[in-house]
Amino acid sequence: MALLTDFGTRDHYAGTMKGVALGVCPDATLVDISHEVPPHDVLAGALELAACYRYFPAGAIFLVVVDPGVGSSRRGIAADAGDFKFVAPDNGVLTMVLDETPPRKVVELTERR
Repeated sequence: MALLTDFGTRDHYAGTMKGVALGVCPDATLVDISHEVPPHDVLAGALELAACYRYFPAGAIFLVVVDPGVGSSRRGIAADAGDFKFVAPDNGVLTMVLDETPPRKVVELTERR
């Protein structure tokens, strides 16, 4: 699972997210793309993801958390595109990737955890 966030690395948030991911999938390999996307900068997050996703192995899952509306009622989405799966807020952060690799399926995430 590849992680891309605007959390920064000066506090516990990136580590907490990794702990939650490992709690759900203990055998996962977690790869940090970056946690230094400028806060709430959806375009910067989209550019970072578009620059790197194709270099990952088939089957990679990308978890992207760059969202000026974090904590709001905005839902997350999951997309199956090319050889990859993407999970992100529904705020446009996946637009560049999905324009380049049209998704087979996109679903809205409805569970809160």
